[in-house]
Amino acid sequence: MSFKENSCQQISITDSFSTLTAREQKALEKSWAKVFADEIFPAIDEQRFSVLYSNKASRPNTPVNVIVGALIIKELFDYSDDEMVENLMLDFRIQYALHTTSFEEQPLSDKTLSRFRKRCYDYERLHNQDLYHDCVTNLSAAIAKIMKINGRIRRMDSMMIESNIRKLSRMELIYTCIAKLAVYIENNTDTNLPDELKHYCDPNDFNTVIYHQRSTDAEIRIKQLLEDADNLLKLCGSDYVDITEYELFVRCLTEQTTIDNSVRRLRTKEEGTMNSTALQNPSDPEATYRSKGGKSYRGYVANIEESVGKSASVITDYRYEQNIHSDNSFLKEHLEQMAKQKETVSLVTDGAYSGTANAELAKSKNIELITTSLVGRDAPDILADFEFNEEGTRILKCPAGHEPKSCTYMKATNQCSVSFDRNHCAGCPYQDKCKPKIFKRVAKLVTSKMAHERAKIQRKMQMDDYKAYIRLRNGVETIPSNLRNNYHLEKLPRGKQRGKFFLGCKIAALNFRKLFNFLKGLGNYAPNPIFA
Repeated sequence: MSFKENSCQQISITDSFSTLTAREQKALEKSWAKVFADEIFPAIDEQRFSVLYSNKASRPNTPVNVIVGALIIKELFDYSDDEMVENLMLDFRIQYALHTTSFEEQPLSDKTLSRFRKRCYDYERLHNQDLYHDCVTNLSAAIAKIMKINGRIRRMDSMMIESNIRKLSRMELIYTCIAKLAVYIENNTDTNLPDELKHYCDPNDFNTVIYHQRSTDAEIRIKQLLEDADNLLKLCGSDYVDITEYELFVRCLTEQTTIDNSVRRLRTKEEGTMNSTALQNPSDPEATYRSKGGKSYRGYVANIEESVGKSASVITDYRYEQNIHSDNSFLKEHLEQMAKQKETVSLVTDGAYSGTANAELAKSKNIELITTSLVGRDAPDILADFEFNEEGTRILKCPAGHEPKSCTYMKATNQCSVSFDRNHCAGCPYQDKCKPKIFKRVAKLVTSKMAHERAKIQRKMQMDDYKAYIRLRNGVETIPSNLRNNYHLEKLPRGKQRGKFFLGCKIAALNFRKLFNFLKGLGNYAPNPIFA
Protein backbone atom coordinates (compact mmCIF):
# COMPACT_ATOMS: atom_id res chain seq x y z
CA MET A 1 0.00 0.00 0.00
CA SER A 2 1.54 3.32 -1.09
CA PHE A 3 1.27 6.67 0.66
CA LYS A 4 -0.83 9.44 -0.86
CA GLU A 5 -1.80 12.72 0.76
CA ASN A 6 -5.48 13.57 0.97
CA SER A 7 -6.29 16.27 -1.60
CA CYS A 8 -10.00 16.52 -0.64
CA GLN A 9 -9.68 19.51 1.69
CA GLN A 10 -12.15 21.91 0.10
CA ILE A 11 -15.88 21.47 -0.42
CA SER A 12 -16.59 20.91 -4.13
CA ILE A 13 -19.56 22.17 -6.16
CA THR A 14 -21.08 18.68 -6.20
CA ASP A 15 -20.51 18.18 -2.49
CA SER A 16 -23.48 16.72 -0.60
CA PHE A 17 -23.25 19.69 1.80
CA SER A 18 -24.89 21.84 -0.87
CA THR A 19 -27.96 19.59 -0.82
CA LEU A 20 -28.74 20.55 2.78
CA THR A 21 -31.36 23.17 3.48
CA ALA A 22 -30.28 26.54 4.86
CA ARG A 23 -31.61 25.55 8.26
CA GLU A 24 -29.64 22.28 8.21
CA GLN A 25 -26.46 24.05 7.14
CA LYS A 26 -26.87 26.58 9.94
CA ALA A 27 -27.32 23.81 12.54
CA LEU A 28 -24.28 21.97 11.19
CA GLU A 29 -22.10 25.07 11.40
CA LYS A 30 -23.10 25.59 15.03
CA SER A 31 -22.19 22.02 15.96
CA TRP A 32 -18.87 20.53 17.10
CA ALA A 33 -18.27 19.30 13.53
CA LYS A 34 -17.60 22.83 12.24
CA VAL A 35 -14.84 23.45 14.82
CA PHE A 36 -13.31 20.03 14.15
CA ALA A 37 -13.40 20.53 10.37
CA ASP A 38 -11.89 24.03 10.52
CA GLU A 39 -9.32 23.70 13.30
CA ILE A 40 -8.38 20.06 13.95
CA PHE A 41 -8.59 18.29 10.60
CA PRO A 42 -6.31 20.74 8.69
CA ALA A 43 -3.73 20.57 11.52
CA ILE A 44 -3.21 16.79 11.18
CA ASP A 45 0.20 16.25 9.54
CA GLU A 46 -0.25 13.33 7.13
CA GLN A 47 3.36 13.41 5.96
CA ARG A 48 4.55 12.32 9.40
CA PHE A 49 2.93 8.92 8.81
CA SER A 50 4.24 8.40 5.27
CA VAL A 51 6.97 6.10 6.67
CA LEU A 52 4.26 3.56 7.51
CA TYR A 53 3.54 2.95 3.83
CA SER A 54 5.40 1.83 0.72
CA ASN A 55 6.94 4.29 -1.72
CA LYS A 56 6.27 1.94 -4.62
CA ALA A 57 3.36 2.30 -7.02
CA SER A 58 0.48 0.35 -5.50
CA ARG A 59 -3.01 0.82 -4.11
CA PRO A 60 -3.13 4.17 -2.23
CA ASN A 61 -3.73 4.29 1.51
CA THR A 62 -6.87 5.43 3.27
CA PRO A 63 -6.31 9.18 3.96
CA VAL A 64 -4.27 9.43 7.17
CA ASN A 65 -5.95 12.63 8.34
CA VAL A 66 -9.32 10.86 8.07
CA ILE A 67 -7.99 7.93 10.16
CA VAL A 68 -6.44 10.15 12.85
CA GLY A 69 -9.53 12.36 12.95
CA ALA A 70 -11.73 9.27 13.27
CA LEU A 71 -9.61 7.98 16.16
CA ILE A 72 -10.20 11.27 18.01
CA ILE A 73 -13.94 11.36 17.30
CA LYS A 74 -14.18 7.71 18.32
CA GLU A 75 -12.94 8.61 21.82
CA LEU A 76 -14.99 11.81 21.89
CA PHE A 77 -18.22 9.80 21.74
CA ASP A 78 -16.92 6.50 23.17
CA TYR A 79 -17.51 4.52 19.97
CA SER A 80 -16.04 1.12 19.23
CA ASP A 81 -14.18 0.68 15.93
CA ASP A 82 -17.26 -0.83 14.27
CA GLU A 83 -19.51 1.91 15.62
CA MET A 84 -17.11 4.55 14.28
CA VAL A 85 -17.18 3.03 10.79
CA GLU A 86 -20.97 2.79 10.87
CA ASN A 87 -21.50 6.32 12.18
CA LEU A 88 -19.18 7.77 9.54
CA MET A 89 -21.47 6.29 6.89
CA LEU A 90 -24.68 7.52 8.54
CA ASP A 91 -23.84 10.71 10.46
CA PHE A 92 -23.37 13.75 8.23
CA ARG A 93 -21.68 15.69 11.07
CA ILE A 94 -18.82 13.19 11.19
CA GLN A 95 -18.48 13.30 7.40
CA TYR A 96 -18.36 17.08 7.56
CA ALA A 97 -15.77 17.02 10.35
CA LEU A 98 -13.54 14.64 8.36
CA HIS A 99 -14.05 16.41 4.99
CA THR A 100 -15.54 13.29 3.39
CA THR A 101 -18.88 14.75 2.27
CA SER A 102 -17.65 14.70 -1.33
CA PHE A 103 -16.62 11.03 -1.22
CA GLU A 104 -18.80 8.62 -3.18
CA GLU A 105 -18.13 6.02 -0.50
CA GLN A 106 -16.79 6.64 3.01
CA PRO A 107 -13.13 5.52 3.22
CA LEU A 108 -13.12 3.62 6.54
CA SER A 109 -13.65 -0.14 6.60
CA ASP A 110 -13.93 -2.57 9.51
CA LYS A 111 -10.14 -3.13 9.64
CA THR A 112 -8.82 0.36 8.77
CA LEU A 113 -8.34 1.62 12.34
CA SER A 114 -6.85 -1.59 13.74
CA ARG A 115 -4.40 -1.90 10.83
CA PHE A 116 -3.31 1.72 11.25
CA ARG A 117 -2.67 1.14 14.95
CA LYS A 118 -0.64 -1.96 14.17
CA ARG A 119 1.49 -0.04 11.67
CA CYS A 120 2.22 2.56 14.37
CA TYR A 121 3.05 -0.16 16.92
CA ASP A 122 5.41 -1.95 14.54
CA TYR A 123 7.18 1.26 13.54
CA GLU A 124 7.73 2.23 17.17
CA ARG A 125 9.19 -1.20 17.99
CA LEU A 126 11.62 -0.94 15.07
CA HIS A 127 12.60 2.73 15.32
CA ASN A 128 11.75 3.69 18.92
CA GLN A 129 9.65 6.61 17.69
CA ASP A 130 6.01 7.09 18.66
CA LEU A 131 4.49 8.81 15.63
CA TYR A 132 1.05 9.11 17.17
CA HIS A 133 2.38 10.76 20.35
CA ASP A 134 4.13 13.35 18.17
CA CYS A 135 0.91 13.92 16.22
CA VAL A 136 -1.13 14.46 19.41
CA THR A 137 1.40 16.90 20.91
CA ASN A 138 1.52 18.87 17.64
CA LEU A 139 -2.28 19.10 17.65
CA SER A 140 -2.09 20.22 21.30
CA ALA A 141 0.31 23.01 20.31
CA ALA A 142 -2.07 24.12 17.55
CA ILE A 143 -5.01 24.13 19.98
CA ALA A 144 -3.00 26.09 22.56
CA LYS A 145 -2.21 28.72 19.92
CA ILE A 146 -5.90 29.14 19.06
CA MET A 147 -6.73 29.46 22.76
CA LYS A 148 -3.90 32.02 23.18
CA ILE A 149 -2.02 29.86 25.70
CA ASN A 150 1.68 30.69 25.40
CA GLY A 151 2.99 27.78 27.50
CA ARG A 152 4.92 29.96 29.95
CA ILE A 153 2.90 28.56 32.86
CA ARG A 154 2.58 24.77 33.03
CA ARG A 155 1.55 22.25 35.64
CA MET A 156 2.23 18.54 35.94
CA ASP A 157 0.66 15.56 37.66
CA SER A 158 0.59 11.77 37.39
CA MET A 159 -2.23 9.25 37.62
CA MET A 160 -2.29 5.53 38.31
CA ILE A 161 -4.00 3.42 35.64
CA GLU A 162 -5.12 -0.07 36.57
CA SER A 163 -4.58 -2.74 33.95
CA ASN A 164 -7.76 -4.62 33.07
CA ILE A 165 -6.50 -7.84 34.65
CA ARG A 166 -7.64 -10.05 37.49
CA LYS A 167 -5.71 -10.13 40.75
CA LEU A 168 -4.29 -13.65 41.03
CA SER A 169 -3.03 -15.53 44.05
CA ARG A 170 0.26 -17.37 43.66
CA MET A 171 -1.60 -20.64 43.16
CA GLU A 172 -3.86 -19.10 40.51
CA LEU A 173 -0.88 -17.49 38.75
CA ILE A 174 1.08 -20.74 38.51
CA TYR A 175 -2.01 -22.67 37.38
CA THR A 176 -2.82 -20.08 34.69
CA CYS A 177 0.71 -20.15 33.24
CA ILE A 178 0.68 -23.97 33.14
CA ALA A 179 -2.76 -24.04 31.52
CA LYS A 180 -1.92 -21.47 28.83
CA LEU A 181 1.18 -23.41 27.77
CA ALA A 182 -0.67 -26.75 27.87
CA VAL A 183 -3.46 -25.36 25.65
CA TYR A 184 -0.88 -23.98 23.18
CA ILE A 185 0.89 -27.33 22.92
CA GLU A 186 -2.39 -29.20 22.50
CA ASN A 187 -3.78 -26.89 19.80
CA ASN A 188 -0.69 -25.81 17.86
CA THR A 189 1.87 -28.65 17.95
CA ASP A 190 2.19 -32.37 17.29
CA THR A 191 3.47 -32.99 20.83
CA ASN A 192 1.21 -35.28 22.85
CA LEU A 193 0.43 -34.06 26.34
CA PRO A 194 0.67 -36.73 29.06
CA ASP A 195 -2.70 -37.81 30.43
CA GLU A 196 -2.01 -36.16 33.80
CA LEU A 197 -1.65 -32.75 32.07
CA LYS A 198 -4.62 -32.91 29.70
CA HIS A 199 -7.08 -31.64 32.30
CA TYR A 200 -5.43 -28.18 32.01
CA CYS A 201 -6.98 -27.86 28.53
CA ASP A 202 -10.49 -28.09 29.96
CA PRO A 203 -12.01 -24.56 30.30
CA ASN A 204 -13.76 -25.63 33.52
CA ASP A 205 -10.64 -27.06 35.10
CA PHE A 206 -9.59 -23.76 36.72
CA ASN A 207 -12.66 -23.69 38.94
CA THR A 208 -12.26 -27.38 39.71
CA VAL A 209 -8.66 -27.08 40.87
CA ILE A 210 -8.77 -23.65 42.55
CA TYR A 211 -12.25 -23.56 44.11
CA HIS A 212 -13.89 -27.00 44.15
CA GLN A 213 -10.92 -28.64 45.87
CA ARG A 214 -10.71 -26.24 48.79
CA SER A 215 -11.20 -29.17 51.15
CA THR A 216 -7.77 -30.34 49.97
CA ASP A 217 -4.92 -28.69 51.80
CA ALA A 218 -3.40 -25.77 49.86
CA GLU A 219 0.13 -27.18 50.29
CA ILE A 220 -0.92 -30.44 48.63
CA ARG A 221 -2.46 -28.57 45.68
CA ILE A 222 0.61 -26.36 45.31
CA LYS A 223 2.86 -29.43 45.42
CA GLN A 224 0.84 -31.06 42.63
CA LEU A 225 0.98 -27.88 40.52
CA LEU A 226 4.75 -27.68 40.87
CA GLU A 227 5.15 -31.36 39.95
CA ASP A 228 3.02 -30.75 36.84
CA ALA A 229 5.10 -27.67 36.05
CA ASP A 230 8.32 -29.71 36.19
CA ASN A 231 6.81 -32.39 33.95
CA LEU A 232 5.70 -29.75 31.45
CA LEU A 233 9.14 -28.15 31.56
CA LYS A 234 10.79 -31.50 30.69
CA LEU A 235 8.25 -32.11 27.92
CA CYS A 236 9.01 -28.74 26.27
CA GLY A 237 12.80 -29.06 26.39
CA SER A 238 14.24 -26.38 24.11
CA ASP A 239 11.54 -26.56 21.43
CA TYR A 240 9.38 -23.67 22.65
CA VAL A 241 11.85 -20.98 23.76
CA ASP A 242 10.43 -18.42 21.30
CA ILE A 243 6.79 -19.04 22.25
CA THR A 244 5.17 -16.37 24.43
CA GLU A 245 3.28 -18.92 26.56
CA TYR A 246 6.52 -20.76 27.29
CA GLU A 247 8.38 -17.54 28.14
CA LEU A 248 5.68 -16.53 30.63
CA PHE A 249 5.61 -20.03 32.11
CA VAL A 250 9.38 -19.98 32.71
CA ARG A 251 9.24 -16.41 34.04
CA CYS A 252 6.54 -17.37 36.54
CA LEU A 253 8.49 -20.40 37.78
CA THR A 254 11.69 -18.36 38.07
CA GLU A 255 10.03 -15.58 40.08
CA GLN A 256 7.74 -17.66 42.28
CA THR A 257 9.66 -20.89 42.89
CA THR A 258 13.11 -22.25 43.67
CA ILE A 259 14.66 -25.71 43.67
CA ASP A 260 15.79 -27.00 47.05
CA ASN A 261 17.44 -30.46 47.22
CA SER A 262 16.14 -31.27 43.73
CA VAL A 263 12.56 -30.43 44.78
CA ARG A 264 10.72 -27.36 43.49
CA ARG A 265 9.03 -25.22 46.15
CA LEU A 266 7.55 -21.74 46.50
CA ARG A 267 9.91 -18.91 47.32
CA THR A 268 9.49 -17.30 50.71
CA LYS A 269 9.01 -13.56 51.22
CA GLU A 270 12.63 -13.30 52.36
CA GLU A 271 13.76 -14.88 49.08
CA GLY A 272 12.20 -12.10 47.03
CA THR A 273 8.66 -12.99 45.95
CA MET A 274 7.37 -9.41 46.45
CA ASN A 275 9.31 -7.80 43.59
CA SER A 276 7.27 -5.03 41.95
CA THR A 277 8.28 -6.22 38.48
CA ALA A 278 7.12 -9.80 39.08
CA LEU A 279 4.49 -11.21 36.72
CA GLN A 280 1.03 -10.16 37.95
CA ASN A 281 -1.08 -11.88 35.33
CA PRO A 282 0.00 -13.54 32.05
CA SER A 283 -2.78 -11.61 30.27
CA ASP A 284 -0.65 -8.45 30.72
CA PRO A 285 3.00 -9.38 31.37
CA GLU A 286 4.15 -5.73 31.34
CA ALA A 287 1.91 -4.67 34.25
CA THR A 288 3.80 -3.98 37.48
CA TYR A 289 2.80 -3.74 41.12
CA ARG A 290 2.88 -0.59 43.23
CA SER A 291 1.44 0.51 46.54
CA LYS A 292 0.56 4.22 46.76
CA GLY A 293 -1.52 6.07 49.32
CA GLY A 294 -2.39 2.83 51.07
CA LYS A 295 -3.82 1.29 47.89
CA SER A 296 -2.44 -1.48 45.67
CA TYR A 297 -2.18 -0.98 41.90
CA ARG A 298 -1.36 -3.39 39.09
CA GLY A 299 -0.70 -1.67 35.81
CA TYR A 300 0.68 1.62 34.57
CA VAL A 301 1.10 5.32 35.35
CA ALA A 302 0.45 8.30 33.09
CA ASN A 303 2.23 11.63 33.49
CA ILE A 304 0.39 14.73 32.23
CA GLU A 305 1.75 18.20 31.45
CA GLU A 306 -0.84 20.96 31.04
CA SER A 307 -0.25 24.50 29.78
CA VAL A 308 -2.39 27.12 31.48
CA GLY A 309 -3.81 30.40 30.19
CA LYS A 310 -5.90 33.12 31.78
CA SER A 311 -9.20 31.28 31.38
CA ALA A 312 -8.34 27.95 29.76
CA SER A 313 -5.87 25.11 29.70
CA VAL A 314 -4.71 22.36 27.32
CA ILE A 315 -2.72 19.13 27.80
CA THR A 316 0.51 19.64 25.89
CA ASP A 317 2.40 16.43 26.67
CA TYR A 318 1.93 13.01 28.22
CA ARG A 319 3.92 9.88 29.10
CA TYR A 320 2.81 6.32 29.81
CA GLU A 321 5.01 3.86 31.71
CA GLN A 322 4.85 0.92 34.08
CA ASN A 323 3.60 2.12 37.46
CA ILE A 324 6.98 1.64 39.15
CA HIS A 325 8.17 4.72 37.24
CA SER A 326 8.49 7.56 39.76
CA ASP A 327 7.27 11.14 39.35
CA ASN A 328 10.84 12.31 39.92
CA SER A 329 12.03 10.20 36.96
CA PHE A 330 9.20 11.48 34.76
CA LEU A 331 10.25 15.07 35.40
CA LYS A 332 13.95 14.36 34.88
CA GLU A 333 13.32 12.66 31.52
CA HIS A 334 10.90 15.40 30.47
CA LEU A 335 13.43 18.13 31.21
CA GLU A 336 16.27 16.28 29.47
CA GLN A 337 14.40 16.10 26.17
CA MET A 338 13.32 19.76 26.31
CA ALA A 339 15.31 22.43 24.50
CA LYS A 340 16.42 25.50 26.42
CA GLN A 341 13.44 27.86 26.57
CA LYS A 342 13.76 31.36 25.11
CA GLU A 343 11.49 32.80 27.78
CA THR A 344 11.36 31.64 31.39
CA VAL A 345 8.77 28.89 31.88
CA SER A 346 7.17 28.20 35.27
CA LEU A 347 6.50 24.49 35.82
CA VAL A 348 4.29 23.83 38.86
CA THR A 349 4.33 20.34 40.41
CA ASP A 350 3.64 18.63 43.71
CA GLY A 351 6.27 17.41 46.15
CA ALA A 352 6.82 14.03 44.45
CA TYR A 353 8.64 15.82 41.60
CA SER A 354 10.96 17.79 43.89
CA GLY A 355 14.71 17.36 44.16
CA THR A 356 17.88 19.41 43.89
CA ALA A 357 19.00 17.59 40.73
CA ASN A 358 15.72 18.32 38.94
CA ALA A 359 15.77 21.94 40.11
CA GLU A 360 19.28 22.41 38.70
CA LEU A 361 18.35 20.68 35.43
CA ALA A 362 15.26 22.87 35.11
CA LYS A 363 17.33 25.98 35.73
CA SER A 364 19.71 25.03 32.91
CA LYS A 365 16.69 24.89 30.55
CA ASN A 366 15.42 28.32 31.71
CA ILE A 367 12.56 26.67 33.60
CA GLU A 368 11.53 27.72 37.08
CA LEU A 369 10.53 24.55 38.90
CA ILE A 370 7.89 25.32 41.53
CA THR A 371 7.04 22.45 43.85
CA THR A 372 3.98 23.18 45.97
CA SER A 373 4.90 20.64 48.65
CA LEU A 374 7.96 18.68 49.69
CA VAL A 375 8.43 15.02 50.50
CA GLY A 376 10.41 14.20 53.63
CA ARG A 377 11.52 16.06 56.75
CA ASP A 378 11.67 19.85 56.78
CA ALA A 379 15.08 21.51 56.82
CA PRO A 380 15.82 24.18 59.48
CA ASP A 381 14.87 27.59 58.05
CA ILE A 382 18.25 29.11 59.00
CA LEU A 383 20.02 26.94 56.41
CA ALA A 384 18.53 29.11 53.66
CA ASP A 385 20.83 31.97 54.80
CA PHE A 386 24.09 30.01 54.44
CA GLU A 387 26.14 30.72 51.34
CA PHE A 388 27.55 27.79 49.33
CA ASN A 389 29.79 27.64 46.29
CA GLU A 390 28.11 26.60 43.03
CA GLU A 391 29.18 22.96 43.32
CA GLY A 392 27.91 22.67 46.89
CA THR A 393 31.27 21.42 48.12
CA ARG A 394 32.10 24.40 50.32
CA ILE A 395 30.32 26.81 52.68
CA LEU A 396 31.46 30.36 51.99
CA LYS A 397 29.64 32.28 54.73
CA CYS A 398 27.27 31.65 57.62
CA PRO A 399 24.07 33.72 58.18
CA ALA A 400 26.06 36.16 60.34
CA GLY A 401 28.52 36.72 57.47
CA HIS A 402 31.50 34.85 58.99
CA GLU A 403 33.81 32.75 56.81
CA PRO A 404 34.68 29.25 58.11
CA LYS A 405 38.14 28.30 59.35
CA SER A 406 37.92 25.00 57.44
CA CYS A 407 35.41 23.04 55.38
CA THR A 408 35.58 19.37 54.41
CA TYR A 409 33.31 17.93 51.73
CA MET A 410 32.16 14.36 52.43
CA LYS A 411 31.47 12.88 49.00
CA ALA A 412 29.69 9.78 50.33
CA THR A 413 26.91 11.85 51.94
CA ASN A 414 27.20 15.08 49.85
CA GLN A 415 27.59 17.02 53.09
CA CYS A 416 30.01 19.68 54.29
CA SER A 417 31.67 19.45 57.71
CA VAL A 418 32.53 23.05 58.54
CA SER A 419 34.43 24.67 61.44
CA PHE A 420 34.01 28.28 62.57
CA ASP A 421 35.95 30.31 65.13
CA ARG A 422 34.44 29.55 68.54
CA ASN A 423 34.10 33.25 69.37
CA HIS A 424 31.98 33.80 66.24
CA CYS A 425 29.42 31.15 67.22
CA ALA A 426 29.30 31.41 71.02
CA GLY A 427 26.79 34.15 71.79
CA CYS A 428 25.84 34.62 68.09
CA PRO A 429 22.15 35.64 67.67
CA TYR A 430 21.73 32.69 65.27
CA GLN A 431 23.26 30.10 67.60
CA ASP A 432 19.93 28.66 68.75
CA LYS A 433 18.86 28.18 65.15
CA CYS A 434 22.12 26.86 63.68
CA LYS A 435 22.81 24.67 66.75
CA PRO A 436 26.57 24.18 66.17
CA LYS A 437 28.63 21.99 68.47
CA ILE A 438 30.80 24.35 70.54
CA PHE A 439 34.32 23.12 71.36
CA LYS A 440 37.31 24.76 73.07
CA ARG A 441 38.63 26.55 69.95
CA VAL A 442 36.06 25.93 67.20
CA ALA A 443 32.37 25.40 66.59
CA LYS A 444 31.40 22.65 64.14
CA LEU A 445 28.39 22.10 61.91
CA VAL A 446 27.48 19.46 59.30
CA THR A 447 25.02 20.36 56.54
CA SER A 448 24.59 20.20 52.76
CA LYS A 449 23.63 22.34 49.81
CA MET A 450 20.61 20.08 49.34
CA ALA A 451 19.32 21.06 52.77
CA HIS A 452 20.14 24.69 51.96
CA GLU A 453 18.06 24.56 48.75
CA ARG A 454 15.23 22.80 50.55
CA ALA A 455 15.16 25.50 53.22
CA LYS A 456 14.99 28.16 50.48
CA ILE A 457 12.03 26.41 48.87
CA GLN A 458 10.26 26.11 52.22
CA ARG A 459 10.70 29.84 52.75
CA LYS A 460 9.35 30.62 49.27
CA MET A 461 6.29 28.49 49.95
CA GLN A 462 5.21 30.91 52.66
CA MET A 463 4.99 33.84 50.23
CA ASP A 464 1.63 34.98 48.81
CA ASP A 465 2.82 34.57 45.20
CA TYR A 466 3.82 31.01 45.91
CA LYS A 467 0.43 30.26 47.48
CA ALA A 468 -1.16 31.40 44.21
CA TYR A 469 0.88 28.74 42.40
CA ILE A 470 -0.39 26.15 44.88
CA ARG A 471 -3.98 27.05 43.95
CA LEU A 472 -3.02 26.96 40.27
CA ARG A 473 -1.55 23.45 40.56
CA ASN A 474 -4.74 22.14 42.12
CA GLY A 475 -6.46 22.57 38.76
CA VAL A 476 -4.47 19.74 37.20
CA GLU A 477 -6.17 17.33 39.61
CA THR A 478 -9.33 17.54 37.47
CA ILE A 479 -7.66 15.78 34.52
CA PRO A 480 -7.51 12.25 36.03
CA SER A 481 -11.17 12.36 37.08
CA ASN A 482 -12.19 13.82 33.70
CA LEU A 483 -10.35 11.11 31.78
CA ARG A 484 -11.74 8.37 34.02
CA ASN A 485 -15.36 9.50 34.08
CA ASN A 486 -15.82 10.90 30.58
CA TYR A 487 -13.23 9.00 28.52
CA HIS A 488 -13.30 5.64 30.31
CA LEU A 489 -9.69 4.93 31.16
CA GLU A 490 -10.76 1.57 32.55
CA LYS A 491 -11.25 0.49 28.91
CA LEU A 492 -7.60 0.92 27.98
CA PRO A 493 -6.32 -2.24 26.29
CA ARG A 494 -3.68 -4.35 28.01
CA GLY A 495 -0.01 -3.72 27.33
CA LYS A 496 2.08 -0.59 27.64
CA GLN A 497 2.29 0.29 23.95
CA ARG A 498 -1.39 -0.20 23.16
CA GLY A 499 -2.45 1.56 26.36
CA LYS A 500 -0.27 4.56 25.48
CA PHE A 501 -1.79 4.83 22.00
CA PHE A 502 -5.36 4.82 23.32
CA LEU A 503 -4.43 7.30 26.06
CA GLY A 504 -3.16 9.64 23.34
CA CYS A 505 -6.51 9.36 21.53
CA LYS A 506 -8.39 10.21 24.72
CA ILE A 507 -6.14 13.20 25.45
CA ALA A 508 -6.65 14.51 21.89
CA ALA A 509 -10.43 14.17 22.38
CA LEU A 510 -10.28 15.98 25.73
CA ASN A 511 -8.23 18.81 24.19
CA PHE A 512 -10.75 19.17 21.37
CA ARG A 513 -13.55 19.39 23.92
CA LYS A 514 -11.62 22.16 25.71
CA LEU A 515 -11.19 24.00 22.39
CA PHE A 516 -14.87 23.69 21.46
CA ASN A 517 -15.99 24.98 24.85
CA PHE A 518 -13.49 27.85 24.61
CA LEU A 519 -14.62 28.95 21.14
CA LYS A 520 -18.30 28.66 22.02
CA GLY A 521 -17.88 30.42 25.36
CA LEU A 522 -19.10 27.36 27.22
CA GLY A 523 -17.95 26.19 30.63
CA ASN A 524 -17.33 28.15 33.80
CA TYR A 525 -13.66 28.93 34.28
CA ALA A 526 -12.47 30.19 37.62
CA PRO A 527 -9.88 32.94 37.03
CA ASN A 528 -6.42 31.48 37.52
CA PRO A 529 -4.81 33.34 40.43
CA ILE A 530 -1.50 33.80 38.59
CA PHE A 531 -3.24 35.94 35.96
CA ALA A 532 -5.44 37.91 38.37
